[in-house]
Amino acid sequence: MAMALARTPPVGAHELPARRYARLAEPFRLYRGGVIEQPVVAYECWGRLNDARDNTVLLFTGLSPSAHAASSAADPKPGWWESMIGDGRPIDTRRFHVVCVNSLGSPFGSSSPVSIDPRTQRSCGISFPELAVEDIAAAGHAALATLGIERVAAVVGPSLGGMTVLAYCVQFPETVGSLVTISGAAHANPFAIALRSLQREMVRSDPAWRGGNYEPGRGPRLGLRLARKLGTITYRSAAEWEQRFGRQRVPATAGLSGDFRPQFEVEAYLEHQALRFADTFDANCYLQLSRAMDQFDLSDHGGGSLAGAFAKFARRPALVLGVETDMLFPIDQQREIADHLRAAGSPVEFHAFPSLQGHDAFLADLARFEPAIGGFFAGIRTAG
Repeated sequence: MAMALARTPPVGAHELPARRYARLAEPFRLYRGGVIEQPVVAYECWGRLNDARDNTVLLFTGLSPSAHAASSAADPKPGWWESMIGDGRPIDTRRFHVVCVNSLGSPFGSSSPVSIDPRTQRSCGISFPELAVEDIAAAGHAALATLGIERVAAVVGPSLGGMTVLAYCVQFPETVGSLVTISGAAHANPFAIALRSLQREMVRSDPAWRGGNYEPGRGPRLGLRLARKLGTITYRSAAEWEQRFGRQRVPATAGLSGDFRPQFEVEAYLEHQALRFADTFDANCYLQLSRAMDQFDLSDHGGGSLAGAFAKFARRPALVLGVETDMLFPIDQQREIADHLRAAGSPVEFHAFPSLQGHDAFLADLARFEPAIGGFFAGIRTAG
């Protein structure tokens, strides 16, 4: 399926002045078939590219963030990984040139279901071709090519981004100096597949979804809210919910018979997170990225063997991070990555953190993540 995308609506562009666009000269052929004729990849940058052009850190995001990982002079608004990127921070922009790409399929600037099809002058919506994690990786590689960057000092990503790191390395092994995969996996496990299947059903069951053919701004907000609530429950651990909220009640409700509004603080928190997500994320983008995570299996690149896939990018220094309380990407999945990398000859640093924050620990438990990431990057050498 060819998809001629002439432009992507700058969703929230007035709030993201640092956003840049790589407009790829060639049609972008997708991993599972289909073509984007005029592809666009949104990204942001920090630091300076050195003369040797070998100090770039390519950063992939989780499912929901934009490319705004950190603040800059162009956009002082704090980013989603603010404390990790910058002058003197773990990924030190005095040494490294950081490029964070907005995932292909995401609504924040890159080609996606919200992009305008010039043939109809409407959003592509459900007609956008099927997306794979491999496409997100390849789009990041293509965006770097427009900047004249042929090799990266490191490729980094958490969650979906951790999967994308592996997809990048197996597709472009000769361009990678080192890799950092955080709370990621070489393939989705049955629990995560079941969870995301239910989330997608919540979205598709909302009458406002209309088979994917909804008008901009009139999509399945209720379905997105419910899907995000379910996701948020799995992003943290039961121990953190207990410590953070306990049985604290919302003052505005008395819990009278027939009053089924939120009565506990944890319910109010889930509602807040759900509303914020539903107000900013597109439903068809969510469905595409969610399904891509389920479909991803690194062993597809090794003739059905994970060992064969990891052998394709052997001997690259690697940092693998995970959290013992992560129910969405269990620690055994990060241990599997580390074991296969070691077996392929890579020097591997592996940490299984005892964080309360579960899957979201890479955003919240910075006291553990910052030293590990900073120490790894301190050991990366560049020519410039």
